[in-house]
Amino acid sequence: MSLADKHEMFMQMALQQAQLAYDCAEVPVGAVVVNSEGEVIGKGYNRTITDADPTAHAEIVALRQAAAHERNYRLPDLTVYVTLEPCVMCIGALTHARVAHVVYGASDPKTGACGSVLCIQANKKINHHTRITSGVLEQACAEKLRRFFRERRKGSKL
Repeated sequence: MSLADKHEMFMQMALQQAQLAYDCAEVPVGAVVVNSEGEVIGKGYNRTITDADPTAHAEIVALRQAAAHERNYRLPDLTVYVTLEPCVMCIGALTHARVAHVVYGASDPKTGACGSVLCIQANKKINHHTRITSGVLEQACAEKLRRFFRERRKGSKL
């Protein structure tokens, strides 16, 4: 399996998590954490409204599961797949955990912290530099978000 195929396969899993958020009327963002053997060790979707928790972004939920699985807050050699470019909080947590690689789908021109608004991982003063890959299944990831907000503006029930 090529690297591009692998990225698409795991991003499809992240999109499935995003659908769970959508079904709960949460902003549809999903994430999966994968170890070097290709095993998914963490999954998450946005739960900020459901949990009344401003930190319950998909990446954080998945990261917590992965840390519990590994029994360690340091998570080197892991890859996180997320449908939307991480915000400052999320890339901060991923950096603190020493995650090796973040792969995201859609860019976030309002709060993206991996290049769209800020570029946290490129700051030379930070002691860990997570590798970033963007644009994997970008159209599918972006369309899920567009549909959610289009329906929300129309007042449709989600």
